[in-house]
Amino acid sequence: MTVAETARSGTAAGALSMLAAMAVIGLIDNVVALIARDVGLWQFQLVRGVICLPLLLAASVALRQPIRPVSLRAVALRSAVVTVAMALYFGALAFLPIEQALAGLFTSPIWILVITALVLGRGVGWGRAGAVALGFLGLIVVLDPDPAHLSPVILMPVAGGVFYAIGMIATNTICARETALTLLSGIILCQMAVSAVALLLIGLAQPAAAPGAEGFLLRGWSWAMGEVAPWILLQAVGSLIGVGLIIRAYQLGEPSYIAPFEYAAFISAPVFAWLLFGHVPGLQQVAGIVMIAAAGTLVALRLREPR
Repeated sequence: MTVAETARSGTAAGALSMLAAMAVIGLIDNVVALIARDVGLWQFQLVRGVICLPLLLAASVALRQPIRPVSLRAVALRSAVVTVAMALYFGALAFLPIEQALAGLFTSPIWILVITALVLGRGVGWGRAGAVALGFLGLIVVLDPDPAHLSPVILMPVAGGVFYAIGMIATNTICARETALTLLSGIILCQMAVSAVALLLIGLAQPAAAPGAEGFLLRGWSWAMGEVAPWILLQAVGSLIGVGLIIRAYQLGEPSYIAPFEYAAFISAPVFAWLLFGHVPGLQQVAGIVMIAAAGTLVALRLREPR
């Protein structure tokens, strides 16, 4: 087999791995809306962490891959940023249709270009600038903000996309020497620490949490987890499988070719939303999703061009 054939084979395998990852993520992200009906965001993240940590330790032993970070400060900083991103995204899933929450989070490639241009001073070029404009236009189309009824909730996944972009920049810069298990363990530990503090503060303040999903952000600890415990277990195990498949995809294929397949989540997530809740996105949301996916794909393809 020639080098070119090997590369094509690796890219095809990477694409299949990414498609499988997005199918898993499409399911487990919908599950958050079910969890939000009975337990709060902070309890969900803490319990999920308790489930994930032993699995990560087992993976470290099985793969002979260390978890100890090369730079504790860098991993802590990245973990804190990604923890904020995921809290904003998970919080939004309790209030918004999944296609809107995903649209906000998946603006991260666009934010990466904006941040690298404005903060790091790197050239963007007209092609990438056009992708940014198309992505933001698609975001507006998906979110369809009404100035008369504008809620901070609608901006939560967008803010999550900003923080996630910063985390991805940190992955490729200050955390470039860290293993995938180290970075994943850092996020889980940070989420658990933040969630424990949040639960303590909620327990002291005793805020009035609305029933159902509307109380997701302010709900304290609840021992009535019987009905949602299987969903939390599914979400925890599924998240590790999904992240593992994503890492494997980027190991197998050229990143600029693999990255566009992440937008398969815009297909799998609405399919599972329809199966679980009977929710179907409108034509306007579909059009906006296509615009964001096209912008992200253009960004990924343009990454192969010299800066």
